[in-house]
Amino acid sequence: MDESSRPTDAPSPSAALGGRFWRLWGSSVLSNLADGVLKVALPLAALRLTDSPPLVAGVTFALTLPWLVCALPAGALADRVDRRTAMLGANLVRALALTALALVLASGTASIWALYAVALCVGVAETVYDTSAQSILPQVVPRGRLSAANGRLHAAELTAQQFVGPPLGGLLAALGLVTAFATPAGLWLAALGALLTVGGRYRVARGAPAPLRSDIAEGLRFLWRHRLLRALAVMVGVSNFATNAAFAVLVLYAVGPESALGLTEPGYGVLLTATAAGSLLGALGAERIERFLGRGRSLWVTVLTFALLVGAPALSTNPYGVAACFLVGGVGIAVWNVITVSLRQRTTPDALLGRVNSAYRLLAWGTMPLGAAAGGLLAEFLGVRAVFAVMALLVLTLLVPMARIDRAALDSDGARHHAG
Repeated sequence: MDESSRPTDAPSPSAALGGRFWRLWGSSVLSNLADGVLKVALPLAALRLTDSPPLVAGVTFALTLPWLVCALPAGALADRVDRRTAMLGANLVRALALTALALVLASGTASIWALYAVALCVGVAETVYDTSAQSILPQVVPRGRLSAANGRLHAAELTAQQFVGPPLGGLLAALGLVTAFATPAGLWLAALGALLTVGGRYRVARGAPAPLRSDIAEGLRFLWRHRLLRALAVMVGVSNFATNAAFAVLVLYAVGPESALGLTEPGYGVLLTATAAGSLLGALGAERIERFLGRGRSLWVTVLTFALLVGAPALSTNPYGVAACFLVGGVGIAVWNVITVSLRQRTTPDALLGRVNSAYRLLAWGTMPLGAAAGGLLAEFLGVRAVFAVMALLVLTLLVPMARIDRAALDSDGARHHAG
């Protein structure tokens, strides 16, 4: 990016984050609202086509598989091209994919395989969009304001994706699957339009272009040598494995008169908003929690909330009790994300941020399709409820590496954990 498009004057503590940030924020709200609708509509659509746990979980597997196979190229792309352009292209691809699915559904020829194909396409575009979106933020706001910016952005994203999107997705699915998929397609087009209003250029200054393999290797080396970031990435990978195993089969446990929770499709969407409500509270309070407890202690507490989130359905068949646990888990997710994302953005050079973000997410998010597949298989052989208990125990094992992290290094932006 040109120097002219980077903020040059450090704002006062009370200064606004700037017009470009808020336009980016508006585009993110629309994009994440589309995400929230889709991620409820997809499993509900799958449930109408099959009652097989592995096949229902296969939708989540297809949606998240690109984080395992496409994350590294997406990071290299984010460091080679204008990051806003990459985000625009990703939203256009997602809108077109869902438009195609809506047309297939309208024709009456839909199958579970059509859901898989669209989920895979949307997932590939998501790797490009999310990696570029995290990498562009330090070019929009000063690094000293990243915790505040991430908190506001995360709060808006969670409100749209998990608070408004799920009940809207459940309601739209009840009205008709064509409407449920056409709506997020329109939202992604609206997000594209909002993103076009964000001024400036966001291509980082670099030397002579290197081969793609060398670019990817440079990002991997940085992450591998930064012991703190590497440890956090692995921990998120374990947590995401467990969370996706649990939530890939949650729809079977929650929806229908014969299910354990006995919810309707709109009721399922409302249940998921409990996590979003907690996440909103956590995102808005993350900066204060970080200051009060310190980063290390804050992250230790969030591990306990993750275990409660995935284990709640094993503890209770009362939807209100499960929702309360989801609320607490949502607070933990938000606090963890704001602290760790801001830390990564502060410690990584701009020219490497896309590749380091993608390398981090390969470890952190590449486990999601594996978790979804494991959840489906465990549910098939042990029963759906057993999945939640097993995954809660897995999350609790993260307390061991969390206890070994140097909290002084964590509170000083990981300087003592960065070799070279």
